[in-house]
Amino acid sequence: WQRCIILIDMNCFFAQIEQQDNPFWRNRPIAVTNGKQGTTIITSSYEARSYGIKTGMRLKEAWQLCPELIQAASRPHRYAEISTNIMAALESITPDLEVYSVDEAFLDVTHCQSLLGTPFEIGRLVKQTVSKVSGLTCSVGISGDKTTAKYAAKLNKPDGLTVIDPWHAEGTLAPLHVTELSGINKGTAAFLAQYGVINCGDMKHIPISIPAQRFGNLGRRLWLMAQGKDPDVVQSNIQAPKTIGHGKVMPPQTKDLTTILIYFQHMSEKVAARLRKHNFKASHFYIGLKTEQGWLQTKAKLSQATDDGQILFTQCREFAMKHWQGQGVWQVQVTALNPDNEQQTDLFVETDHKQQRERLNIAIDEINQRYGEFAVAPSRLIDRSAMPNVIAPSWKPSGHRKTI
Repeated sequence: WQRCIILIDMNCFFAQIEQQDNPFWRNRPIAVTNGKQGTTIITSSYEARSYGIKTGMRLKEAWQLCPELIQAASRPHRYAEISTNIMAALESITPDLEVYSVDEAFLDVTHCQSLLGTPFEIGRLVKQTVSKVSGLTCSVGISGDKTTAKYAAKLNKPDGLTVIDPWHAEGTLAPLHVTELSGINKGTAAFLAQYGVINCGDMKHIPISIPAQRFGNLGRRLWLMAQGKDPDVVQSNIQAPKTIGHGKVMPPQTKDLTTILIYFQHMSEKVAARLRKHNFKASHFYIGLKTEQGWLQTKAKLSQATDDGQILFTQCREFAMKHWQGQGVWQVQVTALNPDNEQQTDLFVETDHKQQRERLNIAIDEINQRYGEFAVAPSRLIDRSAMPNVIAPSWKPSGHRKTI
């Protein structure tokens, strides 16, 4: 093939790990939730899905469909650990690897064909590699472009291996509704429908300029995607982060200021620890509280860039005291905007106190890295939420993106 792209998709990744680590749960219906307190299903095993249980469903509703359903509290660090091992193993097949998410990856094996065999044979090698390193199954899609490969991976789940020859890609996609393709949502589909584009095969009947005028370069890509000609290449380089942030859902209608401040300090310390871990600082921060009426939010600007959770929490506390009027709160968010690792220091503010804080933070980070997150923390965080961390959508197996 002139171009050969593989997409691996781990089957019910979190649920599969829980069943593997708990032998008594194997071949039984399980649902993973965000901790034992979680009430919404993150993912479920295929045994549970046979009862009609779906991601996003409330646990109470799921138990009505399947009284034998087992609730498994999520363990993000375990999932990230296994994903890291899988991605490292895949690099033994090709260095052209793009980690798409914690349970998906694209491989460009165009230049491996003379060494490793046909696309089908390479796909089989990929499945064997994943199984050997993790003991888990995955579904593999293979084609000449990323979008068609991703569609192919969906066709024979679980544990499937599907090949769509590049010269058959356009014909295979043609009868599909455009929303079957990754990246085309209902809003985009509604816009395309105005021009008679319902199925992928309709796309070639409109000029490329129509989606391009509305969506820019993405529109041009959509036009080609629908014809099995996605030009997007496998991206093996991790881009620098534009933001580093943390948010957490609170008990609905939280009106206690002390609780709100605990959540704010929790998120402040997590953001600050991540900044320090990757040698970043930031001077602009987004701070937000989600209420029934929408978000109360601000962008705080500091005179000096910081990676200190105490300074960040001070900004959060001032924001809450000034803008929160006692209404019920559902969520908090703290985000460092445009973090930078080349900050200019001010010689005139290098006080003894600041140097002491920096040494203290370094010592705390070393302890927490050895004994676990928040083994040492501000006393207020003794009462922090017991809900587990979640894996960031932009998770990558190396560098600053490997975050939970």
